Amino acid sequence: MKNILYVDDEEMNLMLFETMFSKSCKVNTASNGQTALDLLTKIDKPEVVISDMKMPGMDGLEFISKASEVYPDIEYYILSGYEISQRVREALNSGLVKKYFQKPFRKRELEAILN
Repeated sequence: MKNILYVDDEEMNLMLFETMFSKSCKVNTASNGQTALDLLTKIDKPEVVISDMKMPGMDGLEFISKASEVYPDIEYYILSGYEISQRVREALNSGLVKKYFQKPFRKRELEAILN
């Protein structure tokens, strides 16, 4: 069972993700980048981190950049309700982010990386 960290500032998305994947994965959630960074030090290291892009304070790429400095072997994915930006393209090209998913996400798309 994979250990997952899902980061999103929308409470409904956190609940939906947990409902969809808690039977097949160990799901941890955080509502912002700083909370997620703190949580990473307290939980078993996840194999996968999925983060929303647009969040108040620290956006998804900033969070992933900071997290990957400490945990470079985690697979990082980004979600966004917006079209893919140049920053996300650069993160994909550099290998910082493994894949971009557009919201609303499809369960099957995410199952492919979680199983």
